[in-house]
Amino acid sequence: MKREQFEIEGMTCEHCVKSVQKELSKLDIKVKGVKVGSADIKYDATKVSKEQIAAAINEAGYKLVNA
Repeated sequence: MKREQFEIEGMTCEHCVKSVQKELSKLDIKVKGVKVGSADIKYDATKVSKEQIAAAINEAGYKLVNA
């Protein structure tokens, strides 16, 4: 398992946090925490790629900065 802090652009409020949490929950990952501007995620890189995480964040309407 790999644990990584992802910086997310465009988040401004708790609604943003919930939107990102909702999309990330669809992946096979463990979300340690999401706050305005970032997400702490633990994932198995053999099952889920950074691209999939970025796509989920994009689906929520935001952009992963450090992809």
